[in-house]
Amino acid sequence: MGVLDRWRGRSISLTDGAFFQAFFGGGSHAGKAVTNHTALQLSAVWSCIRLTAQAVAGLPMGFYEKQSDGGRVGRDDHPLAEILLDSPNDDQTTVEFWEGMVAWLCTNGNAYAEIATSGERITALQPFDSDKVQPYRTQEGELRYRFIDRGQIEDLPREKMLHLRAFGFGGDVGLSPIRFGVQTMGSAIAADETAAKMFGNGMQVAGVLTSDQVLKDAQRTQLAEVMKQYVGSTNAGKMMILEAGLKYQQLTMNPEDAQLLETRRFNIEEICRWFGVPPIMVGHAGDGQTMWGSGVEQILLGWLTTGLNPMLNRIEQRIRKQLIRPGDRRTLYAEFNREGLLQADSAAKAAFLSTMVQNALMTRNEGRSKLNLPKKPGGDALTAQTNLAPLDQLGSLQGNEAAKAAFRAWLGIDDKERQHAA
Repeated sequence: MGVLDRWRGRSISLTDGAFFQAFFGGGSHAGKAVTNHTALQLSAVWSCIRLTAQAVAGLPMGFYEKQSDGGRVGRDDHPLAEILLDSPNDDQTTVEFWEGMVAWLCTNGNAYAEIATSGERITALQPFDSDKVQPYRTQEGELRYRFIDRGQIEDLPREKMLHLRAFGFGGDVGLSPIRFGVQTMGSAIAADETAAKMFGNGMQVAGVLTSDQVLKDAQRTQLAEVMKQYVGSTNAGKMMILEAGLKYQQLTMNPEDAQLLETRRFNIEEICRWFGVPPIMVGHAGDGQTMWGSGVEQILLGWLTTGLNPMLNRIEQRIRKQLIRPGDRRTLYAEFNREGLLQADSAAKAAFLSTMVQNALMTRNEGRSKLNLPKKPGGDALTAQTNLAPLDQLGSLQGNEAAKAAFRAWLGIDDKERQHAA
């Protein structure tokens, strides 16, 4: 319905390429239509979207309230926390919900979910297919959303639709990497199709049969049927029987000569640029690069900083703007726990927790909770690395003097003798 709205009232001709491109996907110079369906058949596109969606959905989210002293407390008892953290709707888990929303965000540049309410309380978030929702402005400038639900055209106001937008120029919709990357992905689809056909023909690009005689139409038809027995990868290496002076000559063009393999490698890197994912993340190592090492680790950290973190910020701010009441937005907020990205790296997580505890930024019990371990008595005091003393006793010399006195007593040195010697 969204496509129809944009063309309502206009005359459409058979040569109107923009109209048919909107309906059937972007047309590329490679001659391939690029849609969400065809693009996802490319392994690089699939991997970029899957990795981003799973990374975001796998992060734990918390719901917090700011305190007057600058601290914060968890508000798991808030009605909205149940929707965001436990069960967004009757059918999905939170991981499934956010995974789908981020997948649409990466694919179409927009993700939509209807905000179901009971009175003023939000009761569910029902996701929509992004290609079935069309934002539009009324004559008064009000933003509304039109979509098809079970064959019926529905219309929702702004306050009833959670709308996540990807990178854009500040308009009502985000930009789709598949739509704008149509030439890159069209070339990749054509290259994959060419490679598949070459494998289907037993990697024989082409060949010719020569004869000293002129063949009749019936003989040509019969010869074509015979040659079908030698086509396909299952028939590669099969002995061919020729008669009546026929000779077979293979054309020696292979994928390397046609630079097909290099084209496919380059397409992977181009697709990764559109989605902002390092090629190493989809299993594509550049020339001279290995899959492991400190350099790769820095690439991953860069992706977390410049790729995932902006997307997490977009989601958090959209939740605050559309799901939290205006009077509560300065104190209540949802936040993804970025530390969850360290779960798979035990060394990095140990170093992080050690630094936080030893520098009085986190108590030992708070650190234990990050490891899902029970609290221990006496573990709620902030300690610093200097003798791991409680924070309120830093700078005190009592502990040091007591230790010195005990050491002198053990050596048998009297305080008066020490003062006289001094």
